[in-house]
Amino acid sequence: MTSTEPSTIAELIKDCAELPDSLRSSSAGVPQQRAAAPWRVSEANTAQVRDMDDYGC
Repeated sequence: MTSTEPSTIAELIKDCAELPDSLRSSSAGVPQQRAAAPWRVSEANTAQVRDMDDYGC
């Protein structure tokens, strides 16, 4: 019985290098970073943990 799965990292790299161009990702790369939305805690969220000493409310 033969295995079609690579058994070493070198075999995995070789297998990936042999992928046809039509199967490779055509994306231009990593998208530009953007600013994260401000993080907010509502009064309802605070009320959920108000009586829990571990949260220091």
